[in-house]
Amino acid sequence: MPIYCDESGGVGRGVMTLAAVSIEAAAADSVIAEFRRLTGLTGELKGSRIDLTERALVFKLLEQQRWTASVGIAISALKPDPGEDRGDHDIAIYAKLLNEVIGRMVIGVGDCAQVVIDDGRYGPATLALVRHDVAKLVEPFGLVRLELSHRAAGLQLADVIANTFFNRALVSARQSKMAAIVAPFLKSGRIDLRVLAGDAQSNDEYRE
Repeated sequence: MPIYCDESGGVGRGVMTLAAVSIEAAAADSVIAEFRRLTGLTGELKGSRIDLTERALVFKLLEQQRWTASVGIAISALKPDPGEDRGDHDIAIYAKLLNEVIGRMVIGVGDCAQVVIDDGRYGPATLALVRHDVAKLVEPFGLVRLELSHRAAGLQLADVIANTFFNRALVSARQSKMAAIVAPFLKSGRIDLRVLAGDAQSNDEYRE
């Protein structure tokens, strides 16, 4: 079963979340198609573009499918060291979160892991290094590829989940509502939440 990965937030926002969602491509397509039919919305589904009712609908539609997710979150580890480049630190946090959630998801998957990573956050050189790093987790027979999110329904669902946990972590009027939406999935174990421990150091290999 493919594992789709997308993130929300970053060093500049004080929170970064990353969701890895294991769901069949056909099931993800079905969720997006039904969401569009019910809402009349078209185009790419983005967590930052939908309201609370639409967000709750996405999770309700997901209830009807077979899927699991692992969500990583970084809060205290987001502050760069004095003199450290914020861009490098952002990449380091992203890479560590990606390895955390993928490492959790591929346990027991064996040689069937297919990891699809959103191609939109960083430049090609950086993403190539990140992909190479993740590939080590799914060796020897796994597959890691980059894809633009508008081409993959699974990436769009990963974006909504990552964005929901991003807003769940922010102090705002919507925080409790975001928490209420995902609470049943955390309780049931459908979503596994992992908090990034300690500071993630920047790594020169991720420089463009």
